[in-house]
Amino acid sequence: MKISFCLITLNEEENLPRCLKSIADLADEIVILDSGSTDRTKKIAAEFNASFEHQDWLGYVGQKNRVLSLAKNDWVFSIDADEEISPILSAELRTIKDTIITPTISGFSMPRCVLYEGRWIRHGDWYPDRLVRLFRNDRARFTGGKVHERLEVEGSIETFAGELYHHSFKNADDHWARCEKYAQLWAETQFEKGKSVGPLASLSHALFRWLRGYVLKRGFLDGRQGLRIANYCAGEVRLKYQLLRKLHRTSGEF
Repeated sequence: MKISFCLITLNEEENLPRCLKSIADLADEIVILDSGSTDRTKKIAAEFNASFEHQDWLGYVGQKNRVLSLAKNDWVFSIDADEEISPILSAELRTIKDTIITPTISGFSMPRCVLYEGRWIRHGDWYPDRLVRLFRNDRARFTGGKVHERLEVEGSIETFAGELYHHSFKNADDHWARCEKYAQLWAETQFEKGKSVGPLASLSHALFRWLRGYVLKRGFLDGRQGLRIANYCAGEVRLKYQLLRKLHRTSGEF
């Protein structure tokens, strides 16, 4: 099996070296689609002999499908610049590369683990966050709205035990800034679809999200980080429903 590792970038000089170092010995090809970096992203890509193309921003779905179209191999691994292949996952990928894959198998999923404020988070809403990242390129495409794209795969999925490490947030301020960004994009997507919600939706959905992550999924076992994650996740849910109602009010619908 030959694998093309595909990723999209925009000013990722801080994350990119760690990501590319983790895949350098596994990749038969590295394909980077950049949307206008002004830092050292392009230079770092060249240091790892990665193919580097420019594409004006098409949205997460459009950008990720575009980079898949540039891959030369039948199997691709979609990875983000702030992610890293763990040692166990790396060993599994080395093994699978020397294995004849049954034609009915279309992809492989793996758990993703976030490093948050110096702690690996292995409870709550963020874990195991199992995702299909290795797949046959002709059987999968990204779909979704402006945020939280998802991969749709035709065929059976096998599993890996090794984790995909995620170095997601710099600090609490960065975390909340992204919550605000994603809430806005979600609200815009749902508004365009014609979705409307009642006045209590923001509170009820936020409360459920907090209880699910912190209590039912045992986020409390991740200490103060687990509490912060539960609070911010609930806060993002509350905000996105408030923003959706605001869009409807602005449009004069209610």
